[in-house]
Amino acid sequence: MTSGAARRPSADDLLILLAVGRSGRFVSAADELGLNHTTISRRIAALEETLGGRVLTRVTGGWELTDLGREALVAAEAVESAIKALTPGAAGARVLEGVVRISATDGFSAYLAAPAIAEVQRRHPGISVEIVTATRRASQQRTGMDIEVVVGEPQVLRAKAIRLGDYCLGLYGARDYLRAHGTPDTLDDLARYPLVYFIDSMLQVDDLDLAAGFATAMRESITSTNVFVHVEATRAAAGLGLLPCFMADRHPDLTRVLRAQISVRLTYWLVTRSETLRRPEVSALVDALCTQVRGQRDALLGMTPREV
Repeated sequence: MTSGAARRPSADDLLILLAVGRSGRFVSAADELGLNHTTISRRIAALEETLGGRVLTRVTGGWELTDLGREALVAAEAVESAIKALTPGAAGARVLEGVVRISATDGFSAYLAAPAIAEVQRRHPGISVEIVTATRRASQQRTGMDIEVVVGEPQVLRAKAIRLGDYCLGLYGARDYLRAHGTPDTLDDLARYPLVYFIDSMLQVDDLDLAAGFATAMRESITSTNVFVHVEATRAAAGLGLLPCFMADRHPDLTRVLRAQISVRLTYWLVTRSETLRRPEVSALVDALCTQVRGQRDALLGMTPREV
């Protein structure tokens, strides 16, 4: 065996690096590949010995690719692409498969991500998607998640941020509640009503924190980290809820109040690693999410009101 051949990296090791580079975690890569954590660690070490340098560096919560690792990732993607090209579907089209992990807010996950994912899966049944619901800032380390959807423009390093589109929050009350307590006519009237919204001390998103600036005189009613709780508490006459219009307008028992005075416009952003976005299954899902948001523009902006 020549010395050049001795330095040739293993295709299997490259595919292991690919899985770690995309997820940022050995455990996630092990689950995806059906290997154990020890094997992943050992094969990465073998690849680093072959290449003569570190391909991964430790960061908070996981691993990031080094410059050498990113170079190796390009070769790993070529190996993966060649393997997938040998397994076309029934019509000769390329098969997309694998697990895609998404973090997104509750409302986005249910009403925008879920139908977009279902559409992708109808065309590519081999793709499975895991959704973790969370209302938080974008992570500085892309570990464990392929895609994050957040509210407000993210400030991130070594990641790609894509503006998905705007949505609006409006102030809503249950019809029975408004009949019993009256409908506010001015912002000053709001001092008489309790507010249903996020728990102030636990809210991590600046844009959502600022959204309730008009309501400083309102006392808190039911607060929660889950926007579905906001909707149902408002429907149950716990007070006036500051709710996403695309969620509240689905319920005929909710009425939007002070529409002209209270319309809080926020923006959904998608964040992903550049190397993760090169995965065809991730790219297909990102395209579907963008299409879904564009198609729901009127509902997201509360342009189909039913208030009286």
